[in-house]
Amino acid sequence: MAKLILSMDGLVLKELPLAKERTTIGRKPHNDIQIDNLAISGEHAVIVTILNDSFLEDMNSTNGTYVNGQPIKKHFLQNNDVVELGKYRLKYINETPTVAQSPDFEKTMVLRPDMMRKAPTDAPPAPAPARSQTDTQTGFRPGQSMPAGSSLGGSGLPPPPPPLAPPPPAASANQVGAIQILNGANAGRELELTKTLTTLGKPGLQVAVITRRPQGYFITHVEGANMPIVNGRQLDAQAHPLEDHDVIEIAGVKMEFFIKR
Repeated sequence: MAKLILSMDGLVLKELPLAKERTTIGRKPHNDIQIDNLAISGEHAVIVTILNDSFLEDMNSTNGTYVNGQPIKKHFLQNNDVVELGKYRLKYINETPTVAQSPDFEKTMVLRPDMMRKAPTDAPPAPAPARSQTDTQTGFRPGQSMPAGSSLGGSGLPPPPPPLAPPPPAASANQVGAIQILNGANAGRELELTKTLTTLGKPGLQVAVITRRPQGYFITHVEGANMPIVNGRQLDAQAHPLEDHDVIEIAGVKMEFFIKR
């Protein structure tokens, strides 16, 4: 797990594990990392941690946020980076190889045409799924009434319904998610989410990431004043699980998430 080492004037004050997906830094008491100093803004900066990666964003602080001596607005943290907030230093320690260092990482995608393929318009319809062997002989689902005059035969009682199976997960190891753009110049284009982490949006305006995990796909806000919108509802700062046919809106672009069969 990544961590921060807080120090001032070379004196280590404490170690702070980045155990949350969103860690806020500032002078006000509600921050995850509170630094009670007038040089620190009430809500100074935020660190978004996804898998093994951490993104630092300055929250329009008065005195700014610096990394290794350089002012930043948004910065992808790397092992041994030093975040400077006034007289305080936060050294970022992450000895685990990050997703960005592996071939299974895809850099920021701004929904450019060359990143997506056009959705086919003349594809043949998908074949109807085969009837499950566990269907009742009458072909009715459990709890569904039977039309008058139908005969059950035998004892006059329908066969017992099969036990209800749990709903399938949003994405399994052999299923791949994708998004299709619904509006704008790229409408109709499709992007498969085969990477562990896919970043979408417009840097400087609004950015979110979609992560592929064993439990399915999740969307998390990274940058910008506005949170992503899913099915007409604005998300909060926490990771949100995506379900088949969810409609996402990021930086004015609407897209549909779906699981490829």
